Amino acid sequence: MSPALSSVPEWLRQRLLHHGGAVPFSTYMAWALHDPDHGAYGSGRLQIGPRGDFATSPSLGPDFAALLAPQLAAWLQQLAPAPDARLSVVETGPGEGSLALQLARELAEGWPDLARRCELVLVEPNAGMAARQRELLADAPLPVRWTSFAELATAPVRGVVLAHEVLDALAVERITSDGQQWRRQLVTLQTSAGVDHLALVPGQPLTATQLALLEPLQLAEPGPQRPCGWTSELHTGMGPWLEEAAGALAEGWLLVVDYALEAWRYYAPSRPDGTLMAYHQQRAYGDPLLAPGHCDLTAHLCIEQLEAAATATGWTPLGGCRQGEALLALGLAQRLHGLQEGATSARLPELLARREALLRLVDPHALGDFRWLAYARGACSTPAETPLFLSPPLL
Repeated sequence: MSPALSSVPEWLRQRLLHHGGAVPFSTYMAWALHDPDHGAYGSGRLQIGPRGDFATSPSLGPDFAALLAPQLAAWLQQLAPAPDARLSVVETGPGEGSLALQLARELAEGWPDLARRCELVLVEPNAGMAARQRELLADAPLPVRWTSFAELATAPVRGVVLAHEVLDALAVERITSDGQQWRRQLVTLQTSAGVDHLALVPGQPLTATQLALLEPLQLAEPGPQRPCGWTSELHTGMGPWLEEAAGALAEGWLLVVDYALEAWRYYAPSRPDGTLMAYHQQRAYGDPLLAPGHCDLTAHLCIEQLEAAATATGWTPLGGCRQGEALLALGLAQRLHGLQEGATSARLPELLARREALLRLVDPHALGDFRWLAYARGACSTPAETPLFLSPPLL
């Protein structure tokens, strides 16, 4: 990373000075990602894809959406016994818009009668990203609208909410041990030899509300295994996000696809720096203070915290698995076999590229380690059948 990207940008320096020189890490993360003028997402500066700052499953090609589409169709069909029932596919944080477009095409081609009753609803808080989505989705085969959870809550929809690599970008609190108790980590502006730089320092002890999120995990105190300086994350924004999503959906499902760990792994003593990472131009960095406004910042989800927050906000957990397992259950092996059957010398480069992309989707050391976690709301909370992606693999 160049020295220019590692310096403190003037906008951030002025903002920190305005706030007394220090802010909670969650505030810094929200600025760095979502500030409309300077944030990586807010400004639209961040590029998603194999040639961008980081790649996602949909950015590797249309096969991910093609495998996901039968699960969406199965859910939507359960909600549409009447031919005039209106349904919504709501994607939150839709990135470049690739997944939304690919799913619209799959539904229109594979389930045309169902697709005629469906709309795409994109919940994108960042104007810079929304502008690129509008351009890509101009010719989508389904009606598309952009809105917010708050607006949807005035007329809740029925359908499916997709949260693909969204919750890991919610601003988190960084918590650090002082050897006796947890403290909220701060981002401070410091000067050394006349040069400004950012630093992470311990702040005030966690509030009772913040500690309450750790108590079910038996982590209300760091304990001797997490000595002074041991640091991790606390997803304080997860509950409010799930509550807003619940208010937007009258009946249907929520599918979360993200990096997630069980609490015993997330807060393991052997993980002294947490899970927070910065991504820029296909490179990962452990320092979240590098290139503010130019990097993606993500923190893994804690599965137990997600389950507790979902239950508290009216969602019914339906289960989950790793992405590799989900995609095999949805027919990835058959798709790979189909590529072999259709191989010709003229199509060989295309088929090899698709094969490589499919294998990346289930690589247990990369995208295959994503978790798929499903939740239901309304009458769907007592499902008639197990979600397709939790079925035994199709081999």
